[in-house]
Amino acid sequence: MAKHSKHENERRAAETVRIKEIESAWIGSLAPDRAKAFVRSVEAARSRPQAERPPDMAPGTRPNPPRPGREPRPSKEERNRRPRD
Repeated sequence: MAKHSKHENERRAAETVRIKEIESAWIGSLAPDRAKAFVRSVEAARSRPQAERPPDMAPGTRPNPPRPGREPRPSKEERNRRPRD
């Protein structure tokens, strides 16, 4: 957990208060029916469950496969290995 200076905490608190003022002024500028519809849509979005976490992948696995033709080279040992007859 990071420590923040007293000044930074005060600045963040002031920003939060200012944002609340801006939000309330913006909602107040909307027509009442549109404001209610907006509040309902926000409540619906917040009530949805969080998206499921993607499945855990093996360590070192890249999330995106390489593009065709850009696959990693085989290790030197695999390239020098002679086939058995």
